[in-house]
This record gives sequence, structure tokens and C-alpha cells, in this order.
Amino acid sequence: MPRPHTLRARLTVGLVVLLAASCAAVGVAAVLELDGFLTSRLDEQLSETGSRFPASLEHNGKLPDSRDDHDGDEHGDTRRQAAGTLGVRLVDGAVTNAAVVPSGAAATILTVPLTAADARRLASVPVDGRGHTVDISSLDDYRVMATNGLDGDVMITGLPLEPVEATVHRLELVAGIVFGAALTFTGVVGALWVRWSLRPLSRVAATATRVSELPLASGEVALPPRAPDADPRSEVGRVAAAFNRMLGHVEDALTERHASQERLRTFAADASHELRTPVASVRGHAELALLHPGPVPPEVTRALERITAESSRMSAMVDELLLLARLDAGRPLERAPVDLTRLVLDAVTDARAAGPGHRWTLELPEEPVTVTGDEHRLHQALANLLANARSHTPVGTKVTVSLERDGTAVVLAVHDDGPGVAEDIRPGVFERFTRADRRAKGPGGGGGAGLGLAIVAAVLEAHGGTVTLESRPGSTTFGVRLPATP
Repeated sequence: MPRPHTLRARLTVGLVVLLAASCAAVGVAAVLELDGFLTSRLDEQLSETGSRFPASLEHNGKLPDSRDDHDGDEHGDTRRQAAGTLGVRLVDGAVTNAAVVPSGAAATILTVPLTAADARRLASVPVDGRGHTVDISSLDDYRVMATNGLDGDVMITGLPLEPVEATVHRLELVAGIVFGAALTFTGVVGALWVRWSLRPLSRVAATATRVSELPLASGEVALPPRAPDADPRSEVGRVAAAFNRMLGHVEDALTERHASQERLRTFAADASHELRTPVASVRGHAELALLHPGPVPPEVTRALERITAESSRMSAMVDELLLLARLDAGRPLERAPVDLTRLVLDAVTDARAAGPGHRWTLELPEEPVTVTGDEHRLHQALANLLANARSHTPVGTKVTVSLERDGTAVVLAVHDDGPGVAEDIRPGVFERFTRADRRAKGPGGGGGAGLGLAIVAAVLEAHGGTVTLESRPGSTTFGVRLPATP
């Protein structure tokens, strides 16, 4: 029998099992008591009957209407003897006569054939005036009582146990039927009662299930209605009240987090927007100073070159922050057919020019692969993946870019055989400002703000796609899946 898992099923099964145990105990007690009572009544009847019938066998007594042509050992005194009464005479432990009173109008007593085992069992009955049960092969079970005869012999009188056994078996049958019906009725009614009693808990479980299916990490989330209130004096009512209070705290925390994230996004967007102008101005003035025709000291020239380089880097960082802020705000991207095959060719060509020391390999399908989305943003995401592979691996590293169509999805993979991503930063590699400074760097690597892979994840999410990372020493793969254009 499978073990029940739900609380409702366990309570119902427990109720039925307890009732079954109680019914079994009552039934066994009733059967034993009835069997003992009927057996004692049979012993009383044997005591009242005495040894008249077996004594008549000893003295060859005659039936009142017997005929002279009968043998003496076939007659006995059957007056006031119940049909089926057994009479046995033993002399020196050996059975000399054994007969039973016939039923109906039969006048001739019935001689009982005894086996050696039957004779031994009868001879072992103690002469104590008490009833004992003996199994006679030709008569089944008998209740017998032994008394001393007049000539030093032993007289045994017996009555059949069949009426007692039939009554006990009938009680067992009736009890089984009644208790079975009671268990069935109790199981059905108990299941309905337990179900009705646990309705508040079921509603709490349903509410918890709906809450568990909500994307609580996605921002503003509308929690489902609270679980209905139940009797606060019951355990289920206290659970429902505590669960509703917990949902209230969760909703407050989510609201506060969403408000905080909105403030941070607004600040990042505003700050990025405001920084673009002064950064561009600083960069312009530095480039203008470098174009001055007059003599400029080498130290000033070096300083102006560093100002120009850092201004360019800051300008790229500001653009990245502004892009992330726009993606966070859910601003729609351009939706147009994009030939991803040509996009991969262009991006790898640019990466080969930027990193000639790496070995670049392409694995493209024969047919063009098309997706729907913003071509500029997809190119930027792919360029960031290639720049990440180039910047964080040593010269000579092999970088393989593969593209294939897998059913309704497009799979793009960027694989390199570099040192791999450190294990402690893999879980947050697509989070903002996560820097993989512990990866080996090529000549031109390092110094990133940690926004490149965050932009990849945000762009792909805006296109309904995903990006994953599998990395170990000597093998790092960034896998991209995008919905394919039908």
C-alpha cells in the first residue's frame, strides 16, 4: 500500500486505522466472550446429563420401544438425552463401548468407529468433573466430561461443539459485515470532514503556490490576494494569520526595493546623460591642445594624450551606463530582420583586426540564419563577447565562434582555450561591475569597468534570449540562444 503524502490523506487513514483497531478489539473480545459463555453452558448441560447414557451402554440397557432382535451393545438409555450425545465406556484405559444418540425418530443408537488416536485422546481425558474438548475423527469436535463408573470403569459423556462453533462463526460474519460497513462509512464521512476542516489550510497552500510562481526578482510584483482568515483559536487559523503577515512584509520589502531600484536607475540615467557633455568637452579640448602648432613640452604632450585616452574610456563607460539604464527602463528596441550570419562575420573581422595575436575560427552554417531584433544592439553584444575573449586571454589563444539553428532557436557560441574564469566570480559574471581581473590578460587587456557582459545579458534578455557560461581551465564557452525568425 503506498504511503499517503498529503495531510488530509494521513489524517483520514489514521482515523480509519484507529477505528479498525477498535472494531477488531471489540470483535475479538465479543467472539471470545461468546465462545466461553456457550462452552460453559455446554459444560453445565454435560454436568446435568451425567453418565446415564454411557452407563446404559455398560449394562446393555434397552430402549423403551426396543425389539429383542437387537444386540445389547447397540442399545442404551437415551431418555432425556439430546441428539448427538456421545457415550464412551473405558475399562483399564481401553474403550469398550462408544455410541451417540441418534437424531429424529431413530431408535437404534449409533456405534462410533474410533481410531487408535481417537481412543488415546479419550483415554487421556481426566476424571475431574470438568469439560474438555476432544477431536474425534468421525464426529469432529466434542465437549466431553469423564466420571467414575460403578465397576471401576470410566464413563465419558460428550456433546457436539458444532452448535457453539456455528453460533460463534455467525457472530464473526455479522461483526465483519457490520464493522466493514462502519469502516467504509467512517472513511467516506471522515475524508469529507477532514477536507472541510482543512479548507483554510488548503487555501493557504494555494496562495503560497501562487506566490512561489511569481518572478519576485524581476522588479515590481503584484502579490496575489491574501489567504482567507480562519478561526484564530485554531492551528490553521494561526498559520493563515502568520502567512498573511509574512506576505505583507514581503510586499513592503518588494515595494521598497523596487522604489530603490527605480531611484538608482534614474540616477544612473541622469548622471550618465549629464556626464556626456563635460566628458566630451574635456576630450575635445585635449585633442585641440594636441593639435597646437607651436612647440609643446614632452611632459605636456604625454599628459594631454593620457587625458584624451581616459576621456575616451570614460565616454565609453558613460555610454554603457546610459544603455543599461535605458534597457532597465524597458524602452523598446528596434524590431527588424537581422542576418546573424553577416553580423558574426563582421564582428569576427573587427575582433581579428583588434587582436591579431589570437587565432580566430568561424563555424557557420551554409544557409543564412535570421533573427528579429535590433541589429546595432546585437552587434554590440557580440562585440562585447569577442572583446571579453580577446582581452582576458593570452596571445596565441584560439577563439572559435560557431552559429547554428536548433529548432526554433538560434545557438551562438564563443569558445576559447584560455585559462578560464575564476570559480568564485562565475556566479556573478553577468552582473554589473564584475571584473575578471584574475584571468590572464593580453597586451591591451584590463582596465574594463565590468559592464560588458552585463550589457550582453541585458541586450539578450530584451530580445527574449539567454546567455550562459561554462568554464574550466583550458575551456571557456559563452552560449547564446535567441528565438529564430520563422
